[in-house]
Amino acid sequence: MTRGNWFLPETPDVLGMLRRQTETTVEGMDALVAWAQGDPEAADLVRACEHRADDHKRELREALTVAFSTPLEPEDLFELSSGIDEILNSAKNTVGEAEVMGAAPDAAMAEMSGHLAEGARRLGEALLDLSEDGGTDATVPADAAVKSYRRLEHTYRAAMSALLEVEDVREVTTRRELYRRFSRTGEQMARVGERVWYSVLKEN
Repeated sequence: MTRGNWFLPETPDVLGMLRRQTETTVEGMDALVAWAQGDPEAADLVRACEHRADDHKRELREALTVAFSTPLEPEDLFELSSGIDEILNSAKNTVGEAEVMGAAPDAAMAEMSGHLAEGARRLGEALLDLSEDGGTDATVPADAAVKSYRRLEHTYRAAMSALLEVEDVREVTTRRELYRRFSRTGEQMARVGERVWYSVLKEN
């Protein structure tokens, strides 16, 4: 390193890193859909995406420690990354629990996974719209992500209601726990959408 480079500020593309993490999350949620639609091998892709997303998250956190300036406040970048991480973590854990309990996904889980994948794509669009100039356009896809969660909740309530007609206690217990995991994943997705709004409001 030359003497002239000693005082150059670090300007890593932290927003690009966050977007890459989200892209991997979208890929993982699409794999969740494939798994819920009956492809058991897609479970391995969900787990692989979660590991890659962790790498992106770690890269972003390391970059935040040296960045001279960032397009959003470091706190917002950190919280958005953490929230997106929780979405894919939750999906991975749902698949793992279903495997442990020997429960194959059903139609309700397939439908809820579709809402999760759609919401993840909308979050990806929101992050593409975030920028130094305020990124107010990001609120539109962020709202769409929250609406995906609301559609998931509609499916969740219908599925839980249908369990009242099931006599097998083991099946009821298993399905109820898995449905709740999908609902909690949706809640996390909605929180990220709200965090996008908060980040935009702070920048404006």
